[in-house]
Amino acid sequence: MKIIIEGIHANLRFSAAHMIPEHETCGVIHGHSYIVNVEVEGEPTGKHGFIVDFKDVKGIMRRICKRLDHRLLVPLKSPLMDVQVSDEEVEFQVADKKYKIPKEDCCLLPIESTSAEGLAKYFAKKLYKELKEYNKMIKNVKVCVNEGIGQGAIFTYPGVDRI
Repeated sequence: MKIIIEGIHANLRFSAAHMIPEHETCGVIHGHSYIVNVEVEGEPTGKHGFIVDFKDVKGIMRRICKRLDHRLLVPLKSPLMDVQVSDEEVEFQVADKKYKIPKEDCCLLPIESTSAEGLAKYFAKKLYKELKEYNKMIKNVKVCVNEGIGQGAIFTYPGVDRI
């Protein structure tokens, strides 16, 4: 059984800037108004027969969205960026271009890329970890991070069992 939450209706959204290093058009700092959709698959449990309470899923996702909202997303594990972080600034270099941004304007993410694919994976793993505390019978979560309406990437964690 699954529950589905459509981010456009549930206010699971954030606006942020990012870059895709060395990409022809996305290699410059630019932004999106992201919308995040969620599916949670599992077995209903407990007194109410929920897979998980909708409000709990929305609360977790809104907390993650709020952390990213109106920030420059910086992928700390990018092989294409040399990132240095101090108490007050984030400095990074992509090829010959150097950037220095106030740390408070950045969201430092432990991922390789801030592409829609990388963000979907980040959200899915964080959501799954937190939801497993609510219901050990959760099979997986699927997160779609849309860079615009109808254009996004989907990641399922921990993956779908193959028959």
